[in-house]
Parts: sequence; structure tokens; C-alpha cells
Amino acid sequence: MAKATGSHDLTSLKLELIEGAALVAGIGLVPLTQGNLSLRDPESGHVLMTPHDYPYDQMTADDVLVQDLAGNVIDGFREPSHESPVHLAVYERRPEVFGIVHAEPVYTNLFGVLHKPIAPLHVGTLITVGGATPVMPFAPSGSRQFGYDMLAVMGDKRAVVWANHGMLAVGDSLRKAIHCTVMVEISAQLYHMALQHGEPHQIPPEFHDRLLA
Repeated sequence: MAKATGSHDLTSLKLELIEGAALVAGIGLVPLTQGNLSLRDPESGHVLMTPHDYPYDQMTADDVLVQDLAGNVIDGFREPSHESPVHLAVYERRPEVFGIVHAEPVYTNLFGVLHKPIAPLHVGTLITVGGATPVMPFAPSGSRQFGYDMLAVMGDKRAVVWANHGMLAVGDSLRKAIHCTVMVEISAQLYHMALQHGEPHQIPPEFHDRLLA
């Protein structure tokens, strides 16, 4: 059984994390051991995160790392994700966020190597992301400063593409962050396919506020 980090047992949150990781791996959003997922415990404020470079299909609750916002490991024996400082920067600056997915979807990466924002062609993506998914200029990830720079590009959106390196999505739960990741990839696929036939018609701006209300 996982150890408690406060007055309660985090086992259920660890299971939620590994089930979410298995889901995104199963639908091809995090090939092999790429990417990482995390969630914030609403009681303690600690962050539960998948470990560095570990197969999702072998992950158990004992493999999950628990860290405080300073990055200290509270529980867990595996190597922390090299991008844990990025997750921690998000939790530090965006208190409404309780789940994060860093994924490597193929079509989203296509726009990442083009450095081209992903237009919210699908109503679901517009609502979920809050607008077009911006692209962060390339920089080596893995530092808290990278996280701060990313948040500046991200603004009030719930997803951002890392140029030449995947994407990150957030939500008020891990489930919502996973949903956001899926919707960004759907829009990336639609955008790519539509561009093969012409310039796609985007949702008129006058409808954005109504849809986002």
C-alpha cells in the first residue's frame, strides 16, 4: 500500500494517475515511455507524478512519485520525471489546475515542428482549450523557468504546443487534462487534413464568446 503524506492515504489518487497514464498510452498519445502526467492532491497540495522513462503498461501505484511544490520527493523510490519542474511551475502559478498531461501526439507535433498554432476548428476544442492552441518557441525543457516561459505563451488557454517537442494540457482534474489533450490532437488532425483540400473555414469569432461562456 502507498504511504500517506499527511492525514489521508494517497492510494486512490495514485491509482487515478496510473489509470490515466494507461489511457493516454493506449490511444497513442505518449509513445513508449514518452511524456508524463501529474495531478495535485487537493488536501495536501502535493503533486503525484509518473516517474522518468518508465513503461506505462508496467506502472503500479508504488511507482508514482509524490513531491511538494518545491520539488522535494515526499514519497516514491523511482527517478522523478525530468520535466517535473515544469509541472510544478504550473501548479505554483495556476491554482485552478489539478491535472497535467505532457504528451507527444503525432499531428500536434506536426504543427509543433511548423511552429504553427493549432486553430480550434472543432467546437469541442474551442471550448476545451479556450481558443487556438499556441506554440511555444523551442527551448530545452526540464526547468522551472521553462515552465514560467511556457505559461507566458499559454496565457489563459488550457493547452500549449512545445515547438519540436510535444504539448502540455491542463485541467481542473486529470480527466479534464486528458480530454483537452485528445481535443487538441483531433483539431490538429482535422487542420492537417483540411489543408490538403484548401483553407479550412474556422468558427466565426463572433461565436467564440458565446461558446466559451
